[in-house]
Amino acid sequence: MHFTYTSTMDLGFMFFIRLVNLSIVIFGLPMHTKKTYTLQEATKKLEHYCAYQERCHQEVRQKLETMHMIPEAIDMIVVHLLKHNFLNEERFAKTFVSGKFKIKKWGRSRLTYELKKKDISKVNINQALAEIENTEYVEVFNALAEKKVQSIKETNVFKKKKKLIDYLLYRGWEMHLVYEKANELIK
Repeated sequence: MHFTYTSTMDLGFMFFIRLVNLSIVIFGLPMHTKKTYTLQEATKKLEHYCAYQERCHQEVRQKLETMHMIPEAIDMIVVHLLKHNFLNEERFAKTFVSGKFKIKKWGRSRLTYELKKKDISKVNINQALAEIENTEYVEVFNALAEKKVQSIKETNVFKKKKKLIDYLLYRGWEMHLVYEKANELIK
């Protein structure tokens, strides 16, 4: 945008117009206002949130923080959810382990790591992992390893073995199981 006149009064006026336009952009209407919740509304919303699927304390606190609740309200809602059995970390840990083991075929190391990231206590982690039968654990591991070996199209034996090992370790299977199985399947 070019101006042909240079009067200081005109430039000052144009600067003012520009400033006003800038302030309209910055303070423009309608502003996005964040939704606020009463304690009862937030409690109901979190009851539904926890009833839909098992949640840990960390997930519930994060949800309440995104709802812009104050710390005192967060504590009150968490206590309410615990008291009315909407929130139970032991139940969460068992459900998490069962689901990730059966569906994603994760090993104990990955399960432990993921639960620790969610601040689940060592006691609850151990109880949840104890729910997995050792025979089922080994069967799932063997089936996963054999399926993966079939899908690796590498001709170099060392590269093929490395791909299998990396795949199984990433999924949290114990190192001794992984190396034994890799040496057994790829020679």
